[in-house]
Amino acid sequence: MKSVNIAELKNRLSAYLEEVKSGREILVRDRNTPVARIVPVEVGQDDDGGLRALAARGKVRLGEGTIDDDFWRLPAPRLPGRVLKRAVEAERDGD
Repeated sequence: MKSVNIAELKNRLSAYLEEVKSGREILVRDRNTPVARIVPVEVGQDDDGGLRALAARGKVRLGEGTIDDDFWRLPAPRLPGRVLKRAVEAERDGD
């Protein structure tokens, strides 16, 4: 992993970002003290930044893994909209 002080990073930011794009990690130092790490974004990692922002605020939960095909064959719930709205509001207020 390459290491760089903040002043050098500021002066040559484009060059360092090109290195990150090619897969290298950059350790950022402030007066030789590590303060951050710049890493390449994995494919699919930031496909939906808005959804990730909501998850960070606790408004939604991100799924894990894939949904089994059997899920799509299940019958849809038969509930009035007002009942669903109350359930969602109660869930949000509970956090």
